[in-house]
Amino acid sequence: MKKYLYTLFLLLICTNISYSQNEDDIKKGIITGEVLNFSTLEAVPSATVKIVGTKLGAITKPDGKFTIKNIPVGVYQILITTIGYEPETISDVIVQTSRPYEIQAKLISKVNSFDTLVVRAKSFRRDPDVTVSQNKLSYEEIRRLPGGFEDVVRAISVLPGVAQAQNGRNDLLVRGGGPSENLYLIDGIEASNINHFGSQGSGGGPLSFINLDFVRETDFSTGGFGAKFGDKLSSVLKIDLRKGREDKQGGKLTLAATQFGLNFEGPITEKGSYLFSTRRSYLDFIFKAAGFSFVPEYWDFLGKAEFELNENNKISALGICVLDNVKQFNETPEKRANNARLVDNTQNQVVAGITWKNLFENGFVITTFGRTLVRFKFKQSDTSGIENFINNSVENEYSLKSDFNLLLSPKTEISFGGNLKTILFNSEIYLKKIGGDINSKLDSTFYKAGIYVNLSNNFGDLKTNLGLRGDYFNGIETQLYPTVRASISYSLNNITNLSISGGRYFQHPSYIWLVSNLENRKLKDIQVDQVVLGVDKLLDDDIKASIEGYYKVYSNYPASLLRPYLVLANTGAGFNEVDDGFASYGLDSLASIGKGRAFGLEFLIQKKYTSELPLYGLASLSLNQSFFTALDGIENPSDYSQPIIFNISSGFRTNSWEFGCKFRYASGRPYTPLDTINGAPNYGYRDVTKYNSLRLPASHSLDIRIDKNWQFENSTLVTYIDIQNIYNQKNFSSPRFDQTKRTIESGSNAIGILPSIGISLEF
Repeated sequence: MKKYLYTLFLLLICTNISYSQNEDDIKKGIITGEVLNFSTLEAVPSATVKIVGTKLGAITKPDGKFTIKNIPVGVYQILITTIGYEPETISDVIVQTSRPYEIQAKLISKVNSFDTLVVRAKSFRRDPDVTVSQNKLSYEEIRRLPGGFEDVVRAISVLPGVAQAQNGRNDLLVRGGGPSENLYLIDGIEASNINHFGSQGSGGGPLSFINLDFVRETDFSTGGFGAKFGDKLSSVLKIDLRKGREDKQGGKLTLAATQFGLNFEGPITEKGSYLFSTRRSYLDFIFKAAGFSFVPEYWDFLGKAEFELNENNKISALGICVLDNVKQFNETPEKRANNARLVDNTQNQVVAGITWKNLFENGFVITTFGRTLVRFKFKQSDTSGIENFINNSVENEYSLKSDFNLLLSPKTEISFGGNLKTILFNSEIYLKKIGGDINSKLDSTFYKAGIYVNLSNNFGDLKTNLGLRGDYFNGIETQLYPTVRASISYSLNNITNLSISGGRYFQHPSYIWLVSNLENRKLKDIQVDQVVLGVDKLLDDDIKASIEGYYKVYSNYPASLLRPYLVLANTGAGFNEVDDGFASYGLDSLASIGKGRAFGLEFLIQKKYTSELPLYGLASLSLNQSFFTALDGIENPSDYSQPIIFNISSGFRTNSWEFGCKFRYASGRPYTPLDTINGAPNYGYRDVTKYNSLRLPASHSLDIRIDKNWQFENSTLVTYIDIQNIYNQKNFSSPRFDQTKRTIESGSNAIGILPSIGISLEF
């Protein structure tokens, strides 16, 4: 391992030495973009766009667009100012020779009592209709995260309130909620899951299929989100993709830690552009070389086209195709035993949609027609090759939604809209079990609908939001669920805000929970009543600190009538289908009798990159508890309850070198001990009378990353070394019974120190 690390490090050093002869050449690049009004999406003309620390800049044209040329390659901040709007600072603007850096800025009108004062430019943006629990991450902030595999979801995990179920998983566990409680939007198109080898009815998987190269920004709300979003309880993750370059054809070739890929982008017409990528995993080579009993293989394809029909109308089309396949090797008894503990997860996914954006006087409407298709093929066999579990399911959704935004006055804004969904659902499930096999089929067409209206007012220092929403689902007996949500934010001064948000949230049962038993169609929507209180302060132009407290009360959560300890909030994360008796698929008789509560405090401090001090970083601390109560009436800790979660990620950047590190500490998760008879394991059964009564040791790890880039005439070469768990910490999962050896395994799930190298050439 040491020889391998030394080789990777020397490779970067030697390459740098060989290139140093040309470093005196000054390479230059371009920044281009547009400046819009946040509330109406109208162009903002005559805005000043300045590169901080230089004399370079531009003035936006009548269409809000600008271009700055002949910029020495490097990392910059952009300051945008104009009369009547709050100034805004954009950090981590990377100027390269390979392609222009594109900016889309949405300025917020000045309407508060500090208009007569010098308003500090905002490096930290919060949407006017959001008061609490919102964090935005740019492409660059996600890309450089050590141990993140340049993965959107892994980057989100360092933010406050996010727990981790298992190493190597992308399950979002937000503020005590389960993995199915999160909404994913890709350019406004809803996706049930954004991960390869996704978990049905949940939201996790090992690796995201979103190509980070095309991501402009992510927007993550961990609670208190407004009435615009429904059918989810805990969080909303919005992923905004950029448009393709408009100057000429270009592309990128990448060899990363888990995959290799090829991107293309460029203009289609004078008013149109496209993006396209194809990626393939090479985990099959790694897993085979390491002697694993199975190999996951995947492809993903992403294409986007965008056209400007005229100054008031734009149309875009998005298509994502994902092919996931698992191969198992059962030539030895040991490999057959290992595979018997896993579910063969083979699936195909499609996410596609067409979006029309229309601007009108004092407002806009965005209409999207979308389709998502997931074809699941799950299978699990015992050591003799006999199939114990089969699940062949198809979830085929067609959706139509429209969102209107109207500026009634400089201080009052109203948004309203709705969505319709048709779901063609087909499922065949077989489970071999003691007491009677399950063999069920469901072929049905479901319908969903939602409508909302939200009124935002700005009374100087006081901002208010009041929203009403209604959701409909015909797959269950009680089909209509109305709700109210409200939030208030008060500016104590120019740099400090106090906010509170409260409301009721509903989520429909997962389709797969309705298959095995028709009685499960009597389930109700899961309900959460929550309140969030927060304060944030701008310590400097580039440093923000915030504190938030929350309290959530769950009711009507599906709970098993056969396993009196089980609430489905505790299922769906990790690779634990076999160990938990396939509970996440809702195969038991279920009733909406589960309840729970979650509460906590979250602290966040974040520094943006600046040219004066080229350091950046983020530190978060979450102190939280979560409990659920099932049929037995006993309140137990949630499966994903980690009372203390601490993250810190930081880095230092020059024009060509970058050094970063990430440290994570988390309390151990609760687990149920194995049952015993006279001190011996009882065939691996859990002692459910002691459900979640024990807790694993705390987990922690340190990841580091070193990046180096080279700028050529019309291309950029970027290489990195990423070392996860550099001090080789052994973190643990719950103990398991080895049926072959008839012994209890310690439960270590640590891969150990994991070095990887990445190389990309953009042209």
